[in-house]
Amino acid sequence: MSSPVDVIVIGAGIGGLTVAALLQHAGLQTLTFEQHTVGGGSASLFRKKGYTFDAGASMFYGFGKNDQSGSLNLHRRIFDRLGVEVRVVPDPVQIHYHLPNDFQVATYYDREKFLNELIERFPSEAKGIRAFYDELDKVFQIISAFPAGSLEDIGHLTKLAFKYPKKVFNLALQTFKSMGGEARKFIKNEELLRFIDIECESWALQDASATPFVNAGICLADRHHGGINYPIGSSGAIANALVDGIRKFGGKVRFAAPVDEILMKNGSAVGVRLQNGEEHFAKAIVSNATIWDTFGNLVKDDRYKVDESRFEVAPSWFQLHLGVDARIFPEGFHVHHIIVEDWNTYRDIGGTIRFSAPSLLDRTCAPDGKHVLHVFTTGVAEQWNKRFPKDPDYEAMKQRYADDLIRRTEKILPGLSGAIELQYIATPLTHKRYLKRYLGSYGPLLKKGQIVLQKPQNSTPVKNLYAVGDSCFPGQGVIAVTYSGVSCAHLISKKFGLKFEYL
Repeated sequence: MSSPVDVIVIGAGIGGLTVAALLQHAGLQTLTFEQHTVGGGSASLFRKKGYTFDAGASMFYGFGKNDQSGSLNLHRRIFDRLGVEVRVVPDPVQIHYHLPNDFQVATYYDREKFLNELIERFPSEAKGIRAFYDELDKVFQIISAFPAGSLEDIGHLTKLAFKYPKKVFNLALQTFKSMGGEARKFIKNEELLRFIDIECESWALQDASATPFVNAGICLADRHHGGINYPIGSSGAIANALVDGIRKFGGKVRFAAPVDEILMKNGSAVGVRLQNGEEHFAKAIVSNATIWDTFGNLVKDDRYKVDESRFEVAPSWFQLHLGVDARIFPEGFHVHHIIVEDWNTYRDIGGTIRFSAPSLLDRTCAPDGKHVLHVFTTGVAEQWNKRFPKDPDYEAMKQRYADDLIRRTEKILPGLSGAIELQYIATPLTHKRYLKRYLGSYGPLLKKGQIVLQKPQNSTPVKNLYAVGDSCFPGQGVIAVTYSGVSCAHLISKKFGLKFEYL
């Protein structure tokens, strides 16, 4: 048993590290436990034979300069506050889409260049295209004017309402809208509407009809303001910098220290018990686990379990991490790509292919003459059965899926199969094992008809227990979980009587 601290954080994902770093900087004593040997969760890294691979995310918002993204450039502002540096390189294209009927479009940082690509394909929709993306930009302009804070703090909301009454009213109206509903007000062409579907699917894992317009206004507009950036040294540079910031101000982060239970007393969270039996106590506990892991595994009281039917369970991923010969990439090849082969199956498990080659931007990630290539598609744990380590049936199934994914990707990268020097395969069971995520899932998604404010917030039904990560508002994505960490830090600062210093 250790001496109590102010805040214990369970999980060193980006959300958990963000709340720990901001609270430690504010003067609270934090202690973070991570079951893995590295930080970052779904945005961590691993190194093999001279290659540095992104375990998951490789496309990052939030690094814009202060005059580019308002309050949405949270990474930049957080690292400035902590006094730590993360060097990044800008990516001129967010995603290059390869769609049926020879429809290709690159979503450029340059907004006019992107819009003109769409208009060239759909000249009769020129007016509607501009009007629709202008509506998205209006939402972005509203949100970026607000300081990042907790929607659970009535005082914060009251201040916003007095300072920005018109913007708050307009934003409240936008929360009831979906991306698909708004798109159909301006656009009629079905192929173009399909493109807007895949734009949402690319980051929200849902089609436009189920994607909140407010979320889309952030992501699909900010790519033309703050833009997409890649951290030098891979995605893990973000987590490493947050850990450095925590330790710089006296906080502790312990790796390979899995939490087995959140300790309760009279309906309140009071501490944690690690798998090795250690007990640690705090005045507030923050869980970076999914809502199902938090209230199905860590909180042992069955009364708090979350019904799986309350939300749609996000899928997991089947991933290939490849080291390849650089010669297969043509001149000017973009970093991030999405392939849709058939609109009838693109939302099926495994129906859409995503891949990225971040070493095209950051040469530190691969040896000379080589590149890293991350190819992935949706998957679910139920597809896979691993009876024991090195199960030959499981390994053979992995290889069949990998070979098929490589074959499909060769439509865009001819010769890929003959250029592979190194190959690592991850299934949803890999995600479940290394990230300790329920079914390997990427958290709860809103069902069609639910509004963005129905996402769980930072407070939980258990007193003194808070949540961050993709189970919380605003949802999936690195910048979204960062916002959840900022919001949670705001809420806990208020609990401790500290004035929250806005980013």
